Amino acid sequence: MPEGVSGCGFLTPSESLTCDCNFRFIRQSQSRAYPSSPGEAVNILVVEDDAEMAKVLVQGLEEEAYQVNLARDGAAALALSKATSFDVVLLDVMLPGVDGLEVARQLRSRKEEVGVLMLTARDALPDVVRGLDAGADDYLAKPFSFQELLARIRALGRRSTPRPKNVVEFADLVLETNTFRTFRAGRAIKLSFTEFRLLELLVRNQGRVVHRAAIVDALWGEGREVEENTVDAFVHLLRRKLDEETGGKLIHTHRGVGYSVGVWPCE
Repeated sequence: MPEGVSGCGFLTPSESLTCDCNFRFIRQSQSRAYPSSPGEAVNILVVEDDAEMAKVLVQGLEEEAYQVNLARDGAAALALSKATSFDVVLLDVMLPGVDGLEVARQLRSRKEEVGVLMLTARDALPDVVRGLDAGADDYLAKPFSFQELLARIRALGRRSTPRPKNVVEFADLVLETNTFRTFRAGRAIKLSFTEFRLLELLVRNQGRVVHRAAIVDALWGEGREVEENTVDAFVHLLRRKLDEETGGKLIHTHRGVGYSVGVWPCE
């Protein structure tokens, strides 16, 4: 993991957390609608060097069931964005080294389809214009309401959601979603329909950990009772078919949480 970066994004239910502009925590009892499919989850990169603000943002967003990674400077943000696909970047302008404006420019120069929300204490019109010209999609001046931040994130998440494609890829793996064919390193692999759906789910969420419960909901339907080891059994079958000739482990286990493609388990 790049220096200055932290966070493993797990989807876990808990109380919601909001904060006022003085960063005091206010807990609310409310029921939230969690994504019915992990494909709908929003993966957020928070780029913030202020420790207190970073803590508020990460904790608050995780309480809202977002998957969150944290970068403390611009260089770390650029490194992490190369390794992981994000839906939204919350980007502080005043960063040590590479500032937020330059981070936004580099993200756009890579043709990254990610929503960028600038967070800054500078709210004068020329500052707003500079941020938007650098590649930001939206601009939020500090201090701000946490509820407003959530609304902005939802809007950006909708904007950056890609259209479904008939081909899904990761490294040397290729899935043809219209024909249900699977190839690894050019070799055709025969999968059952459920195996294909599980693999497609993990690959579409590459760089994220998919919770066991989310896998069950996506494959067998929300609220369906499935034996504890059913998901494990399908993962075992997939590994045997995918890894037997290449020797490269594609699916990673995150004990007590779920499975992933492209995320090494936290020590």
